[in-house]
Amino acid sequence: MRRFGQTLGLAPEKLEEYKRYHAEIWPEIAQAIHQAGIRNYSIFYRQGRLFAYYEYVGPDEEYEARMAVLAKAPRMREWWDIMEPMQVPDPNRPTGTWWSDAEEVFHLD
Repeated sequence: MRRFGQTLGLAPEKLEEYKRYHAEIWPEIAQAIHQAGIRNYSIFYRQGRLFAYYEYVGPDEEYEARMAVLAKAPRMREWWDIMEPMQVPDPNRPTGTWWSDAEEVFHLD
């Protein structure tokens, strides 16, 4: 199991809309996330920033391929087309990414 933390900006005036969509996530999106091997997925908000945490439970060597399949899941592009205008990515993020990965510096079970 691998843990991931990611950050992304959110336009403050879009917070309530963002929360409404996530309170009733589309079944196709939830199913695709689950099929990709993502568990324990949470998104937190503080002062214009989102922090996402999830655990990937699939084989390490399949992670990239599973994320590519997830990106092509039914309705995923439609979901992203709604979410992306609300979000503010880090201008210094790596090319080809949207969320910025955070380095895990401590963990305690």
